[in-house]
Amino acid sequence: MTALTLSTSSAATLRADAVVIGVAKGPKGPVVAPGAEAVDQAFDGKLAAVLETLGAGGDEGEATKLPAPAGVKAPVVLAVGLGEVPAKGEVYAEEALRRAAGVAARTLTGAKKAAFALPVADAGAAAAIGEGALLGAYTFTAFRGEKNNGKSGKGEPLGEAAILGAKPRDKAFKAAAERAVAVAEEMNRARDLINTPSNALYPASFATLAQQAGKEHGLKVEVLDDKALLKGGYGGLMGVGQGSANGPRLVRMAYTHPKAEKTLALVGKGITYDSGGISLKPAGHNETMKCDMSGAAAVFAAVVAAARLGLKVNVTGWLALAENMPSGTATRPGDVLKMYSGKTVEVLNTDAEGRLVLADAITRASEENPDAIVDVATLTGAMVMALGNRTFAVMANDDAFRTTLHEIAEEVGEQSWPMPLPADLRKGMDSPVADIANMGERMGGGLVAGLFLQEFVGEGITWAHLDIAGPAFHESAPYGYTPKGGTGSGVRTLVRLAELTAAGDLG
Repeated sequence: MTALTLSTSSAATLRADAVVIGVAKGPKGPVVAPGAEAVDQAFDGKLAAVLETLGAGGDEGEATKLPAPAGVKAPVVLAVGLGEVPAKGEVYAEEALRRAAGVAARTLTGAKKAAFALPVADAGAAAAIGEGALLGAYTFTAFRGEKNNGKSGKGEPLGEAAILGAKPRDKAFKAAAERAVAVAEEMNRARDLINTPSNALYPASFATLAQQAGKEHGLKVEVLDDKALLKGGYGGLMGVGQGSANGPRLVRMAYTHPKAEKTLALVGKGITYDSGGISLKPAGHNETMKCDMSGAAAVFAAVVAAARLGLKVNVTGWLALAENMPSGTATRPGDVLKMYSGKTVEVLNTDAEGRLVLADAITRASEENPDAIVDVATLTGAMVMALGNRTFAVMANDDAFRTTLHEIAEEVGEQSWPMPLPADLRKGMDSPVADIANMGERMGGGLVAGLFLQEFVGEGITWAHLDIAGPAFHESAPYGYTPKGGTGSGVRTLVRLAELTAAGDLG
């Protein structure tokens, strides 16, 4: 695991395998960013010209290696692009720093130590650089053989990221660094969960991991197994999970603070494998379905992060865990399930299973009357069609809360977009045999799913739904601090929501 340190050393004098500097796009060519003055001086003030000669322009995602000159103790200088030079009087955006640090960490795989001499205007900038470095250094090697497990040689992640220009004895910088470590490590924990294959991560094993985390971080963890779910009337969870040899689970992870005045309930969709059930997915759509528990992974990580940060807010995570498989015991299209709320649902498509497990968990979470409920789910392909692979949707029963979550996501560097819940789409879910169907109009399917979930929110409770189907699992080449595979989408938004709630800044 990559270590994060703060240093006041000069970029020229710190011993490291590489020194990372920033280069931005200026009106007349590349511009060396603040923090790299000592390195530029070692190049006789001609570093920008050297970088331009090598083809560096300062574009985001760009990485240019060059040998260090005399006067710089690190043997390599790595210049990473920061995008456009900020306007006069402004500083580099934290997300630009986060992404650049992520590029550097990925590029420096195999290095033991790197000095990050990127622009540090304040503690927030230092935290962004640290967060980006820790996220960019992420690797998943748990299932590789001994010869390819990444524990030696070139495959080993960056050993240490030293943030230069930071103040290790300053309380604000120390707190920012500690927060960056907690959030990044928990986001990487979510990535590990998402990347774990379904034969190793199934409802019972996922629940066991939650119990282990509870013991480590002082959380109260309760697990309802399939027998308890059946007895308790959790028709959604049982209906989805009854076709699998691995029975469903409902996990409650609770972090409490003695001085907390508010309570947040976070609900995560945890379909550890989604075949579609009897409504089987077509060939080519099954290979990545281990990622259908990304919502539960995000909730898991957010609750643990809240505990590690000691936030003055109660945060309860609900992991709705099931495996959606076809078999002689599986729910069939046309079956009617009686949900935990008492409502009945006609199942028109067994591949619209996420809303069924979430509905039970949302109802159960509502019984504790939290100040707000936020559910997170890889819920609909329709939302991927609407917003693409990098942006998640935000829906809510309260416009102000929806706006707040969108703004929080933007603040922490997660792309999101507010979406409506049009009342006219509700009629499409009317059923001739049950209270509601799990499918409605095909057009606007992501919004229909949100309307379905809204039916199970307790009266008077503020609720929001994050559909992370697009950004939860990245299938292309890595970029910034985002790896191929599980991304940990939603974690930072949930943690920041908890922080603002603890501070009393949400009303």
